Amino acid sequence: MTTLGTPLSPHATKVMLLGSGELGKEVLIALQRLGVETIAVDRYDNAPGQQVAHHARTITMSDPAQLKALIEAERPHLVVPEIEAIATPMLEELEAAGVVRVIPTARAARLTMDREGIRVLAAETLGLPTSPYKFCNSLEELQAAIDSGIGYPCIVKPVMSSSGKGQSKIDGPADVQKAWDYAMAGGRVSHGRVIVEGFIDFDYEITQLTVRSVGADGQIVTSFCDPIGHVQVSGDYVESWQPHPMHPAALEKSRQIAKAVTDNLGVGFDGKPSGLGLFGVELFVKGEQVWFSEVSPRPHDTGLVTLCTQHQSEFELHARAILGLPVDTSLRNPGASAVIYGGVEALGIVFDGVDEALRVPGTDLRLFGKPESFAKRRMGVALARAADVETARSNAKLAASKVKPRKA
Repeated sequence: MTTLGTPLSPHATKVMLLGSGELGKEVLIALQRLGVETIAVDRYDNAPGQQVAHHARTITMSDPAQLKALIEAERPHLVVPEIEAIATPMLEELEAAGVVRVIPTARAARLTMDREGIRVLAAETLGLPTSPYKFCNSLEELQAAIDSGIGYPCIVKPVMSSSGKGQSKIDGPADVQKAWDYAMAGGRVSHGRVIVEGFIDFDYEITQLTVRSVGADGQIVTSFCDPIGHVQVSGDYVESWQPHPMHPAALEKSRQIAKAVTDNLGVGFDGKPSGLGLFGVELFVKGEQVWFSEVSPRPHDTGLVTLCTQHQSEFELHARAILGLPVDTSLRNPGASAVIYGGVEALGIVFDGVDEALRVPGTDLRLFGKPESFAKRRMGVALARAADVETARSNAKLAASKVKPRKA
């Protein structure tokens, strides 16, 4: 039986999020609806999640000393990493000492904080199908990897980044220097290391949201949401929809791969399969063939669409799963999401056209409240539900186009 306390009382159930952007904000709201006391941590003040949490803290999360001091001061029951740039060895140390429980596990946070750990796990430990790849520490190594077998076209990514930052496609020798420089500028942490991947001629990409939760018998069970299709530009998601149609054999392979990865990531330092929560597993699909791409042990940006498609959004699923509560991954109706970019470089922008956007049938908006806008920073998302995916995609893009961010 799960017992939850009352916020701001001696018996509160306390959850700390490390990273408090738009995805973390929705997780915090879901936790608060269940009476959880929340602590939102980020590297800058007034991050979206900090605006709704009970407590807001600003530290450099990649600094082990700062991270340890904060966790020891706050003493949360759960620590939930929401970004990659965290001092994960310190999380492992604190978890092993029994100071805190990390979601899904500190080991999973370490493995997935960079592309190297998770790719080696998937391809070499688990033997899952992936694109050909090599890791490179210099421009010369990158060129040699391409020349010795990866070939053109190929994809270059920093080993640690998110939302497509630093990712680019190389079509020929003239693009190599530019891709290396872009990767060095786009990583979350100055790492000097990239992964170069051979290009897969896939039909489409999906996100397979996968949930590890506690079943009625007390054992961990794995459940799946309907597949999410998405469009990426330079590695950054710009629209998504659910459900995405798939050949039954491809869907089955996708879920087998997702379960294999999440089962492994659910194993803690003590060897027990204790890890709970939602994972976003990205896959390439061509016909009945499926390749593993990446996994995030947390809600996924393409899964914002679940706010309008599922009985429980990915954020509610994550909150319930980590608290040991039952989950429902069922689809309510088809839907789609479309990104709203800042378009300008400014602090405290305003949004025109919100009323016009919400006049599009079946739509909703999430404006994230980020204090600073960049031209290509995701500042909001339009959501649309409809009887079919095609109508939902059209309406989501139309609604997003009507929102006009500008300097105040």
